[in-house]
Amino acid sequence: MNKKLYSLSAHELDESLKNNAIKSEDICSALESRIKELDPKVNAYLKRPKEPLSGDAFVSTGIPVAIKDNICTKGFYTQCCSRILEGFIPPYDATVIKKIKESGHSCLKFKTNMDEFAFGSSTENSFSGPTRNPWNLSCVPGGSSGGSAAAVASDEAIWALGSDTGGSIRQPASFCGVVGLKPTYGRVSRFGLIAFASSLDQIGPITKDIYDSALLMNIISGYDPNDSTSINLPVPNYTKALGKDVKGFKVGIPKEYFVEGLDPEVKASVEEAINSLRKLGVDFKEVSLRHTEYAVPVYYIIATAEASSNLARFDGVQYGFRSKDVNLIDMYKKTRGEGFGEEAKRRIILGTFALSHGYYDAYYLRALKVRTLIKEDFDSLFKEFDCILTPTAPTAAFKVGEKVNDPLKMYLSDIYTISANLAGIPGISLPCGLTKHGMPIGLQILARHFEEEKIFSLAYAFEQNTEWHKLKPKLT
Repeated sequence: MNKKLYSLSAHELDESLKNNAIKSEDICSALESRIKELDPKVNAYLKRPKEPLSGDAFVSTGIPVAIKDNICTKGFYTQCCSRILEGFIPPYDATVIKKIKESGHSCLKFKTNMDEFAFGSSTENSFSGPTRNPWNLSCVPGGSSGGSAAAVASDEAIWALGSDTGGSIRQPASFCGVVGLKPTYGRVSRFGLIAFASSLDQIGPITKDIYDSALLMNIISGYDPNDSTSINLPVPNYTKALGKDVKGFKVGIPKEYFVEGLDPEVKASVEEAINSLRKLGVDFKEVSLRHTEYAVPVYYIIATAEASSNLARFDGVQYGFRSKDVNLIDMYKKTRGEGFGEEAKRRIILGTFALSHGYYDAYYLRALKVRTLIKEDFDSLFKEFDCILTPTAPTAAFKVGEKVNDPLKMYLSDIYTISANLAGIPGISLPCGLTKHGMPIGLQILARHFEEEKIFSLAYAFEQNTEWHKLKPKLT
């Protein structure tokens, strides 16, 4: 083949495998060389391969999938990029990992970097150090799935899995110029995903193009009795939604997403994308999601409250890091004090406060009520519209260190993605432009619960009529 294997999409490689033009070993060898060359600069992976490569990091089966460090993998490390889970090796595979293996593909046995316990929007909160954006190594890749997004963007991975609690797949996909999908809550099993906020978390694909996203969704979707939040509905063949005529699609443009704070270059790129789709016969109308302004505060009450509860289990007793103090109570305190990073501690404290006696009704309960209003806003619009189109993030990727000391400014990086998690609806980010500094800009498409097919149809129509997905960072 003329192109280097690591630069190809999964569906291109799959076709070559079926035609016996290449072998799985060829793909693994190409990826191994690429990671050795680039990952010292990008830091997308936690376990960088050495000479010679230790163990069986590359399993010669199908097309390897890069896995975020909060998805359990039997027999090799899963640590959520946190010291408190240092050395933890799960005794079982997450359901999505089982599905990948059953499909004839494999998983890389070193995980992608992430913000500790998925707490962050930049992949700077990791015990492995920050991941760098392949488009500009002085910028962040987004977060918390920044390692997966950077790996796919730099061709260090063919495709990858991330998790999305408030935009942690879509925002890094936007920053890195790749495709990232958050499925409907309940469409993909969360069994084996180490929880951040259980009512918000969802595993999803990060890929080079829309076709690969649909292909990976075909593999990982479906009901799982091990997950009490999994929905028992038939899974369509998502690739069959690609190429469908989108003429007559009704798409809403929420005015609340085009206000002060939106970078003019991002706005211009999204407006250009709207014009491109309008030429394909898509009908657009300005709409209102009137509770959008409450999404960030509601999210950071609910998410931190659930995180506080979920992270209570990490105490040094059963697994992971343990302080050497002999006194039991001091061991608990020191283990959590030394094991968690600053952002994790901040969110645990915020969540514990929101759930505490005297504040539960004022904060957590009220946030749940407003969450219902946010969901009802979407439900109302989807009675009339097929999809909703917005920017993925208010800006392109920012500099490493720029927001690390300003948590509130960092939290606003997810302002356009959070609402989809609160409502449980699916959303995708795909490339739609570049800034004058050559940084990717993302377009977000949202749809009704379990209508990922409409998202894929619209996203694929845009992708096939533009060239943005073909652009690559100029890393050597």
